[in-house]
Parts: sequence; C-alpha cells; structure tokens
Amino acid sequence: MASPRTITIVALSVALGLFFVFMGTIKLTPRLSKDAYNEMKRAYKSYVRALPMLKRMGISSIILRKSIGALEVACGIVMTLVPGRPKDVANFLLLLLVLAVLFFHQLVGDPLKRYAHALVFGILLTCRLLIARQPEEQLPEKRTLSVNGEEQPLLAEGEPAKGKMKVS
Repeated sequence: MASPRTITIVALSVALGLFFVFMGTIKLTPRLSKDAYNEMKRAYKSYVRALPMLKRMGISSIILRKSIGALEVACGIVMTLVPGRPKDVANFLLLLLVLAVLFFHQLVGDPLKRYAHALVFGILLTCRLLIARQPEEQLPEKRTLSVNGEEQPLLAEGEPAKGKMKVS
C-alpha cells in the first residue's frame, strides 16, 4: 500500500499539473474561453507597460504571455505525467513563475481578488515541493540474535519489552 506521503505528492502533482495546463492553454488560445483569453491579453499589456525594461529588451506582451503560457503547459504536463526528479524541476519552475506573476500583479496595483488564485497555487506548489524533498521515513530494522541456534528478536533501543514496564 502506498504511504500517505506518496498519495499526497501524487494528488498534488496531478491537481497542480492539470491546473497549470488549463491556465497555460487559456494564455495561448481562445478556444477554451474567449473572455478569459481576452482578459489575459489585457493583463499582459498592462504588465509590459508597467515594466518598460521588457519593451527595451524587445519583449512584447504577446511574447511574454505566450512564453509564460507555454512554460505553464509544459511544466503542467511534466507535473501530471512524468515521474521522478523532473516533477520537482517543473514544480520549482512553476513556483518561480507564480512569484513573477505575483510581482506583476503587485506592480500594476491589482486588488487581491485578481491574484488570490496565484497566491493559493504558489502555496500549494511550495507545500508539494517541501513534501517531495523530505526524506522517506524508514521503519526501524528488526535485528535478531542467535541463541543456541534459534533466532530471537532483539529489542529496539529504548523500547520496553512487551508486558514489562520501564521504570526509571
């Protein structure tokens, strides 16, 4: 049976991956929601206006929106389908992306309700990464002692014998 830690990591990975695939797709195409797509276009125009440095570097609102959307879709797919270390890399990249988006929202003075979802998903990404990076809890080994040809279990250090009370 899978450990609760493994179940948590898989559930968070799939949920977060699907969310970012969905949000990235909205940034890339109006097929899912024309209104949401138009809202993303408007938002990214305001981000580029607020950061003239991007314009000087030749990054338009279209390039910014499409590159962020493509990164979200790619990392979302990795989070959903690819096992192992790449999930953690995708998780970290999405976390950096969420921090950048939160910065953009603050820069243009958006109210909390406009970026609350980014804040929540940033927290979820952080939790998933912290849980995934924790070492797996190891069960103590059962050691045995051979006495007169018979194997007898040794008591773990600090563990009282069954039926006996440890008195100090």
